Amino acid sequence: MNLFGVLDISASALLAERQRAEVVTSNLANAESAGANPGQVYRRKEVVFGSQPLAFANALDTAEASPPSGTGTAGEGVAVQAVVTDQSPLIRRYEPGSANANAQGYVTYPNINPAQEMTDLMEAVRSYQLNISATQATKGMIQQTLTLLS
Repeated sequence: MNLFGVLDISASALLAERQRAEVVTSNLANAESAGANPGQVYRRKEVVFGSQPLAFANALDTAEASPPSGTGTAGEGVAVQAVVTDQSPLIRRYEPGSANANAQGYVTYPNINPAQEMTDLMEAVRSYQLNISATQATKGMIQQTLTLLS
């Protein structure tokens, strides 16, 4: 893998972590959106990551350019495979005075734990920062290589 391939991997991770942060902030924004009907209440969403597979043409070029090392490659980066809805039970609170209360006085809230969402957001931000650091290190290596070659 060349240095520019490392930049591609970091770029794919930056895009994936940005989407993860967007989903987490959407969950936090809807944490207190109540409803009387459980079918209309927002449900927590999660991002599922997966490896970004090599395109056949790229895999062929890579195989021809470098001898087999025996280690293999799973892909060229990370990609968001899906945004799935969490099917855990919704939260019910007894609030008979609320406009969203049902006939028994219960209000249904989304299945969102703000502490868990903040942990996920901090993890996404930290991963984003690490990929920025990897990009900066790769950029420095490319600059040093160009300096040595000139």
